[in-house]
Amino acid sequence: MKRELINECRLSFAPLSVNEAFARSAAAAFASQCDPTVKEISEIRTAVSEAVTNAIVHGYRNCSGQVELHMRQYSGGLLTISIRDKGTGIDDIPRAMTPLFTTAPDEERSGLGFSVMESFMDRVTVKSAPGKGTTVTLEKRLSSRIPEAAGQVG
Repeated sequence: MKRELINECRLSFAPLSVNEAFARSAAAAFASQCDPTVKEISEIRTAVSEAVTNAIVHGYRNCSGQVELHMRQYSGGLLTISIRDKGTGIDDIPRAMTPLFTTAPDEERSGLGFSVMESFMDRVTVKSAPGKGTTVTLEKRLSSRIPEAAGQVG
C-alpha cells in the first residue's frame, strides 16, 4: 500500500541548546494536527529532544552548521520526523546505538539517547558518514481520531 503524503514541514536552526526546546515544541505542534493522544505527543517530544540534543552535542561538537527538522504526515496516521546535521558523523552506527555508549564520557551524558528514541517510536533509522553528518528518522503510527482527507497537501 502506497503512503500518501498529507502534510509536511521543514525547519532549520542553529545547533544551540536553547533550540532543542524549540524543535521539541515544533514537532509536537505538527503532530497535533493528527489528533494524537497525550501519551503519543509526549513520546514524540521526548524522541525529538534526544535526536536534536545528539545533533547539537555530538554532531556539532567542534564545528558549526544547521540542524534540519523535516516532518511528514502520511495517510494511515504515519508520522515521520527526520533530524539532520552536517557535522562530524558517526563511524560505527551499531556501536553508537548501544545503550550507555557515549563519545562524551567526561560530560553529563548517559549514552541512552538512541535507546530512549527506540522505546518511544515505532522505528528509528540512522544514516551517517564521518565528516558528512547524520540523519535520524523517527517513525510513529498515531492513533489519529480525525478523517484522512482533512487538509491534504495537493
